[in-house]
Amino acid sequence: MRYLVRDRMLAFHEEAWIETEHRERIYRVDRKLFRLRNTFAFVDTRGDQVAAIVKKWFTVHHTILVKEDGGTAALVSRRAFAFFGDRFVVRLRDGRRLRIVGNFWDKEFDIQDRGTTLARISRRWFSIRDAYTVDVMAEEDALLLLVLAVCVDHILHEL
Repeated sequence: MRYLVRDRMLAFHEEAWIETEHRERIYRVDRKLFRLRNTFAFVDTRGDQVAAIVKKWFTVHHTILVKEDGGTAALVSRRAFAFFGDRFVVRLRDGRRLRIVGNFWDKEFDIQDRGTTLARISRRWFSIRDAYTVDVMAEEDALLLLVLAVCVDHILHEL
């Protein structure tokens, strides 16, 4: 299924919406500012927080925690020197390691598990407004894959 992550323009605080390919809003991403850590809260349409991205302000490496159900679901790390191949490594709570592989211009990324593509992040067609698509092939992990897509976007915007 294809999802669209779209930043809200001219908002007082940073906010994004994740929509289905049929323009149905399913998650709101709220960035909480002015804290000792950057936090993005994923809120469903009922107003319940279903996941969060947490990055401390003072870290040497770009490492982000993904929290779900009150615990850490994943740890996302950016490789220091990655001209080709893996750009990010994701360590999941169940012990799996995912690879996030991107092209040289940082426009498209694949989230892979042992060579199988689980999702594709594409920013190619959305250059006027800050938006990108996420094509999810593994629908059972859709929320985690969408959270990872927002992590990649956040890390790239920080650089």
